[in-house]
Amino acid sequence: MKKHIVLFASGNGTNTQNIIKYFQNSNQAEVVCVLSNNKNAQVLDRSKALSIEALSFTKAEMLAPQNLLSLLKQYKPDLIVLAGFLLKFPEIIIDAFPNKVINIHPALLPKYGGKGMYGHHVHKAVVENKETYSGITIHYVNNQYDKGEVIFQKKISLTPQDTPQDVAAKVQQLEHQWLPKVIEDVLIKAH
Repeated sequence: MKKHIVLFASGNGTNTQNIIKYFQNSNQAEVVCVLSNNKNAQVLDRSKALSIEALSFTKAEMLAPQNLLSLLKQYKPDLIVLAGFLLKFPEIIIDAFPNKVINIHPALLPKYGGKGMYGHHVHKAVVENKETYSGITIHYVNNQYDKGEVIFQKKISLTPQDTPQDVAAKVQQLEHQWLPKVIEDVLIKAH
């Protein structure tokens, strides 16, 4: 029996697309659904193009997440992955799926984490602080932004000439290379 992965994303969906493709021929796991808080997010189109059910929900549904929790339970997720999901994840869902919700953050936590630190904001802060490296952190989700137990980190060197866009491109390469493998490892260790 394949393990079920549910993905949450808010935007473009390159990480989501990469994860779906990675697990398409897997005997271990499969992506069963993609959920987004943005009905216009490109991630929904990318997912549907790969024959994955893709649904959106409103901010009101996120703030009163009982229906979202019921929907999730129907998919019986072994792992919920936040792949570019920008809202604080509901505590009720975290509690319903203990140690089954993970997030990828585009920096080396604990640096550059917390409320408002996502995407371009992170890369801009990294450049402004003249960091010599950045990277990714994959961590369990708890009730505080970016404070859950770290599962995996990978760093990449930066140059003084790197712009926030350059940092974003380097970090995205790491995300695409490592996130599917870490998801697979987490699912294997969970059994």
